[in-house]
Amino acid sequence: MGEVTLADIEAARTVLDGVAITTPMEESRWLSALVGGPVSLKCENLQRTGSFKARGAYVRISGLSGEERARGVVAASAGNHAQGVALAAQLLGIQATVFMPEGAPIPKEKATRGYGADVVFEGRYLEDALLAAGRFAHETGAVLIHPFDHADVVAGQGTCGLEIVEQAPDLQTVLVPTGGGGLLAGIAIAVKAVCPDVRVVGVQAAGAAAYPDSLQQGRPVALSSMQTMADGIAVGLPGEITFPAVRDHVDDIVTVSEESMSRALLALVERAKMVVEPAGAAAVAAMLDQPSAFRTPAVAVLSGGNIDPLLLGKVIRHGMAAAGRYLNLHVNIPDTPGGLARLLAEVGDSGANVLEVVHERISPALHLDEVEVHLQLETRGEPHAEKVLTRLRQCGYRIFE
Repeated sequence: MGEVTLADIEAARTVLDGVAITTPMEESRWLSALVGGPVSLKCENLQRTGSFKARGAYVRISGLSGEERARGVVAASAGNHAQGVALAAQLLGIQATVFMPEGAPIPKEKATRGYGADVVFEGRYLEDALLAAGRFAHETGAVLIHPFDHADVVAGQGTCGLEIVEQAPDLQTVLVPTGGGGLLAGIAIAVKAVCPDVRVVGVQAAGAAAYPDSLQQGRPVALSSMQTMADGIAVGLPGEITFPAVRDHVDDIVTVSEESMSRALLALVERAKMVVEPAGAAAVAAMLDQPSAFRTPAVAVLSGGNIDPLLLGKVIRHGMAAAGRYLNLHVNIPDTPGGLARLLAEVGDSGANVLEVVHERISPALHLDEVEVHLQLETRGEPHAEKVLTRLRQCGYRIFE
């Protein structure tokens, strides 16, 4: 398989006509104000199956011969590619089997089964599931549909890049969440072919960033371990096809922390009214981390929106804590009648909301006439949190954060 070209991506677009939708490009006024120039969001979270993966999966599977279709297809995925493969197989009348790593999000598993695919759990990481899918393909003759490392898949994902340059003709920078590199490679090839001066930036989770070291060493290098909530981009080894495409067409790779993705996800819910998964928020996280680092007009790709509601709740709380919306304090107060009431009155007058109070009387760090109160407060953000702390200290309270 040779290098993917603009012609391949344009052909893929024809294949996807009537299957994938042209996802919206939404102006983001709050991000634009932050970075000082126009920023738009490419909403692949609104694509069929909730992510860009449906593009590449359908292009790949639609190209199979009749004999290959009869043998069925097999894939490995944390969830988004699984749904893309399952949908494509259903539309084309092909049997699909999907291997998922243990702990894959429940909504992604249920949606994959809902499209008619068989789901098998295998291993902790995507690489474990890929090995199992490879064994299944060898044993049964099913065709392995790789989540990113195939020219047809890259071409399919590249159709998103064609839409971006059409929807944002003055584009200067595009930021793309990156795991194995299929979406990044496809977008970069398309964008650079049409607008060679546009800067293309891949964004990886810091706990699963295989590309920086691989690019430095000039070859795909596997990570020894990964730790990230962004399962959609938790890939420990760049692909043999995607790596050279990223090397040749992508201008930069940046990484973002779990806290940054949490803040970005929360901001997208609050400000853009967009539900995204942690991986889908990675590009926005990069802009929040470095508001002045990217030329505008800029586009941040929201690559997927398939998030378990339980995880969404945890990430929102995490994002609120990272944004200073939660304040945890240990306050020493006099052990006198009304002491706790006076403390809570000061907190209330400061405008903070009390979420939890724990009263501790036994501690070697306390004086005989003191008690310790643990407070969890909800604030309006870091400046308000600082005002709350200042007020309590001015009232004479000893505070330990």
